[in-house]
Amino acid sequence: MSQSRGLLIDITKCVGCRECERACAAANNLPEEEATALSATHYTVVESRNDDQTFVRRLCMHCNQPTCVSACLVGAFTKMDTGAVLYDESKCIGCRYCMQACPYEVPRYEWGSLTPRIQKCRMCYERVAAGGQTACSEACQFEATTFGDRDELIKEARKRIDENPGQYVDYIYGLTEAGGTSVMYISGIPFEQLGFPMNLPKEPIPELSWRVLSQIPKYTVAAGIMLFGIHWITSRRTDVARFEAEERRKASDTSHHERS
Repeated sequence: MSQSRGLLIDITKCVGCRECERACAAANNLPEEEATALSATHYTVVESRNDDQTFVRRLCMHCNQPTCVSACLVGAFTKMDTGAVLYDESKCIGCRYCMQACPYEVPRYEWGSLTPRIQKCRMCYERVAAGGQTACSEACQFEATTFGDRDELIKEARKRIDENPGQYVDYIYGLTEAGGTSVMYISGIPFEQLGFPMNLPKEPIPELSWRVLSQIPKYTVAAGIMLFGIHWITSRRTDVARFEAEERRKASDTSHHERS
């Protein structure tokens, strides 16, 4: 098995040039116009914060134990040895459970298509499997996005933080969130101020769910955890419903504009 690869995104180094967006669009045959949020046609976006003083790149986190994989009834998602989480449209039945399960609200649905699919970053699987690097990391000239072996990226992140204590928050986001991710961040601003979810468990969510379910006949304390799980699912469904309504509205507006 090959070593798992990943991305380290250094928010302190990002200048908002959006070359990563353009490289991603070119590599995946996507529209090149800028976007302010992830969509079915934009796998990565650079968000501006603090009056355009801070730039945060968003994309699929490629979780080590992805909830989208465990939630998919038909095995349309797969965690690859390279670290990428891939989607197989030939297996998809359109249930969108992956959207409800993802703690990072990443998967996007093609609402404007007659044959809709789920779309998200693929971490340039073919390029990486052939020995290359991701298009976004190759395009970044400021070391804001670094591609490499996940363990080495963790060492690099730790080195930057330790050598520049006044420049960085002492935290690697993605190191342990929901069991860890292949995409990790370091920042000079607390992550909660940048919109990152900070209430995620440290254990993989699929593993946590299975352990709870397996213990239900034995321990009444599981009832409380079940209620937490129900609350989590309900909240996620509400969030997804809001995102879906917005995506449908955008698709409808685009279609109306094209007819006009």
